[in-house]
Amino acid sequence: MNPFQLSDVLAACGGRLARDVRGTDMSGVSTDTRTLRQGELFVALSGPNHNGNDFASRAVQAGAAALVLQEGLESPAGEVPVVLCDDPRLALSRLAAWHRSRLQMPVVGITGSCGKTTTKNMLASLLSGHRRVLSSPASYNNDIGVPHTLFSAGASCETLVVEMGTNAPGEIEALCRTAQPTGGIVTNVGASHLAGLGSEAGVAREKGALPESIGPDGWIVLNADDAWSGPLRARTSARLLTFGIEHAADVRASELHFEGEQTTFQLDVPSAGISCRVQLPMLGQHNVANLLAALAACVGLGEDLDKVLKRVGTLRDGNGRMQRRQVGELTLIDDSYNANPHSARAAVCGLMSIPASRRVLVLGDMHELGELSVQAHRDLGKFVAEANVDLLVTIGTQALDIATGAGLAGMTTGRVRHFPSVERACEAIHELVGPGDVVLVKGSRAAGLEDLVQRILQVHGVEAHAY
Repeated sequence: MNPFQLSDVLAACGGRLARDVRGTDMSGVSTDTRTLRQGELFVALSGPNHNGNDFASRAVQAGAAALVLQEGLESPAGEVPVVLCDDPRLALSRLAAWHRSRLQMPVVGITGSCGKTTTKNMLASLLSGHRRVLSSPASYNNDIGVPHTLFSAGASCETLVVEMGTNAPGEIEALCRTAQPTGGIVTNVGASHLAGLGSEAGVAREKGALPESIGPDGWIVLNADDAWSGPLRARTSARLLTFGIEHAADVRASELHFEGEQTTFQLDVPSAGISCRVQLPMLGQHNVANLLAALAACVGLGEDLDKVLKRVGTLRDGNGRMQRRQVGELTLIDDSYNANPHSARAAVCGLMSIPASRRVLVLGDMHELGELSVQAHRDLGKFVAEANVDLLVTIGTQALDIATGAGLAGMTTGRVRHFPSVERACEAIHELVGPGDVVLVKGSRAAGLEDLVQRILQVHGVEAHAY
């Protein structure tokens, strides 16, 4: 991040200068005293169980150059400038928006019900061979993570890729005000975060804030296979680029073939004169869709696709995202990072594409589905039964409805096992899976299925590792 001064903080955030020390230059922004570096601005964020101002003295000791604290709460003694404001979290976003206005580079925003992080990682990797790229670390996709992503960009950065998440109305719009994207991707619209967004229509309205924020000089990538792409198109004046598998699109895949740890497909991009076979070292139709979205963004950025495609072979799954592990004669697919109905169906399709003597599907609770939770879980169970999975293992209170839905769709009792907790499933997993099986594990992050993944590795002689 380029240096800035106290006057810049006041101009961007507003607030009241409670203590002034003239000539203070700052080199970055921190919200965590454990990682704060000498000369950074400390913004004190409060949460349900802590008051950010309580960490002010620790920030001073760590070398903070200045503090942004909440008005009305006690401030530390010392010779460090202090800016008091009503909402330090909002101040963080405003300061990030000010910093963004100093950056002369493309900013690509990525949102969607699933596939955001994988698409972000793919795009950053594809671009990294041709330009200096920064992207959101991990899943830094909220009103704290997005500002930190922006703060990481300096004058040497040539492209910034920003993931944008939401679980309540208005959040994507606010993130777009902060990041000011010049291009964007909506991976898909599905039943996710329904507790806050109410319905798929609510999800579409929320995700549509990204294309709406991009003007006629920018571009937006939409999923031609998504039923909501029509309404999203109507909300933007930006240049439209589409990707798809089932429908005609600017960037399209066909003739998909799954083998081992890779997917091969025919890629057609008429505008770039591209028609070739592509070998993606990742499994699943959903990962092909993620790659198509990233390639469409490369078109929007003016990249030479012939050069970009040479980097496809370097792409890899992230931890807990369709991560394949060969454990003796057992194949384990760890997709435990997160789950919603859309991504769970994609995982089932991915599992069924793998040749195996027996396919075992382990599903945990899908969270934040609100009033539609029971039906969504039962619909997923029906989908599993129709896919003809050999053994379904469900874990958790909500996942019991997956087992119920599978049973109602004709899946016999002997092919369905339910456990109330991950702990109980860990105790019995050695009886359920064995050599020759392909086992896929998926659930919402809060379901904690990574513990079961570690247990399977241990049972089959692989040393467990930190998740």
